[in-house]
Amino acid sequence: MTRLIPAPHRRGLMLGAGALAASSAMAGPAFADPRAYDAALDLAASRGGAPALAGMVVGRSGATWIGVHGVRRQGAADKATRDDRWHLGSNTKAMTAALWARTVQAGLARWDLPLTEAFPDVAMHERFAGLTIDELMRHRVGLTDPGLLSPAWLGTARVDPRPLTLQRADLAAQALSAAPTGRAGTFAYGNLNYIVLGAALERLHGVSWEDLMARDLFGPLGITSGGFGAPADPAPWGHRSAAGVATAIPPGAAADNPAALGPAGTVHMTLADYGRFLSVFLDGGKGWLTGASLGRLTTPFEGPAPAYAAGWGVIRSGWAGRDRGPGPLLTHDGSNTFWYLSAALAPERGIGFVAASNDAGRGADAVGDLIGRLIRTAAA
Repeated sequence: MTRLIPAPHRRGLMLGAGALAASSAMAGPAFADPRAYDAALDLAASRGGAPALAGMVVGRSGATWIGVHGVRRQGAADKATRDDRWHLGSNTKAMTAALWARTVQAGLARWDLPLTEAFPDVAMHERFAGLTIDELMRHRVGLTDPGLLSPAWLGTARVDPRPLTLQRADLAAQALSAAPTGRAGTFAYGNLNYIVLGAALERLHGVSWEDLMARDLFGPLGITSGGFGAPADPAPWGHRSAAGVATAIPPGAAADNPAALGPAGTVHMTLADYGRFLSVFLDGGKGWLTGASLGRLTTPFEGPAPAYAAGWGVIRSGWAGRDRGPGPLLTHDGSNTFWYLSAALAPERGIGFVAASNDAGRGADAVGDLIGRLIRTAAA
């Protein structure tokens, strides 16, 4: 059975210490000889053992290098390519948060919109009084996954015939009418937060989150390969690893979490298209997001650690800032337990890095290794 997307590994909120330390000498957005990045990918792939491993370096105009190593599925000869689509997992969350920013820019909502106003017909539990959408997308309202997003829900959600908008509205109502299992103000990572955020977007726009993504994110950014769920053939397949054996999972409902979970983590696309989205954070919003929106999306909650913004973990790093001063390093991992993807962006330097694998087991370590190697290569 497909499991729910887990909370991000520690790497999802902070790069490995070795990768970060090795990058401390980076003086700017260096773009190395592509052959050096190719060598880094080959070495990471040879040590990781995942069916396929892919990497990307991103600049202010999009991808500057993309490399792919391996096969689309274990035991097959069909090689993965630069044009293949990869599952983003929880890195979808930054996209859903960006849709909220666009909604604020359009004057349809505000950052501090109370949950009670976002869902006026929900008999909301008193402990959500005064809490806002801004806190929701930072995982600070006390919502957690266990309970509502249970194995039983997994078994029924895939065959739920209702429109996804109704499924998400129902999940939001159930979540907000019951006492939260966490404490407001304390970080508790959960996919439920972004399902509720997606439901709020659907109420405001009167269309599904999927349609809103296509209209307001894929379209304006020139993303032509964007879709939802496990990508259909021809594409890499996700893999389940157990006892050192990887099993390819064919595209279909069983290859991803239920579609209702979409705003929290079901997007797929090519790396080049993902680079188009990431470059928004490296190039001042590209006219799609305002500077104010970028600041809100990338500024973590003022409170107890970890430093989490809206779909991004945030680290203050010496090399990530201008003139060697400290600056923000945005990081996040995503996985639906069959795929694994990591992203790290230094907006003030105008450079970012991505690593992805079609095996969430062996691929997780390979992805972390590759991200570090790409950063060290750029800093050399």
